[in-house]
Amino acid sequence: MAGRPIRVLLADDHRLMREGTAALFRADDRLEVVGLASDGRQALELAERRRPDVVLLDLNMPELGGLEACAVLRERDPAPEVLMLTVSDEEPDLYAALRVGASGYLLKDVAPSELIEAVLAVARGEPRIAPEMASRMLAELAGGADAPPRDPLESLSDREREVLALMADGLRNREIAERLVISETTVKTHVRHVLEKLRLRNRAEAAAFAARHLA
Repeated sequence: MAGRPIRVLLADDHRLMREGTAALFRADDRLEVVGLASDGRQALELAERRRPDVVLLDLNMPELGGLEACAVLRERDPAPEVLMLTVSDEEPDLYAALRVGASGYLLKDVAPSELIEAVLAVARGEPRIAPEMASRMLAELAGGADAPPRDPLESLSDREREVLALMADGLRNREIAERLVISETTVKTHVRHVLEKLRLRNRAEAAAFAARHLA
């Protein structure tokens, strides 16, 4: 890629974030913004036409989320590098992004200069992970082999335990949202985290797990 700018496509459902990041990149002659998308589906369509080197994806977007869009992008030939840019500092989201082929995972409070360097790095094939999350991940991996068995529920937040209990009672996302007075989108995020943290495949397995482990 030497000799030409890195072609970057941005996907974020928040216009201010999308356009502000684009303005930052346009001020750097090493980068060329080739498209802006407001959701994952639009990102896939633009990527097919514009052939970016790097795609920045928000995690949670309407129509199609960042994880789903990343999985599709990484199966294409040629496949762009994907850098997730999100507010989520949850380890399950990081691991899920890496599993679908993301080359980097940064939080939205990253310094502008660090974001630009991360884009250049993933374009070279060098992974970039938010330092605070990388530290936690390495500590977890380092202690995993010798650590004593843990209660699997320890990985869940209090809210996630509440969601698990309501899933076990057979409530759907809309009903859980009404019961806990939160949005259905938030419930979906909690359900995903519960399944990923407990390594369960579906709600039926979650219900069976809850029957064994919840008092």
